[in-house]
Amino acid sequence: MSRRCAISGKGPMSGHNVSHAKNRTKRRFLPNLRTVRVTLEDGTSRKIRISAKELRTLKKHS
Repeated sequence: MSRRCAISGKGPMSGHNVSHAKNRTKRRFLPNLRTVRVTLEDGTSRKIRISAKELRTLKKHS
């Protein structure tokens, strides 16, 4: 299962760990994904993985 938001498409990003001596090593920034049960228009429910930011947006607009 990929670490990707079902709504926004947000996925892992890359960057650096930076030590006090300014040594840089590669690292990954993973999205804050949550599994949420969503009710569709036809009455069925389904689990989707969305980011926490999208979850806040959905709650705001509903």
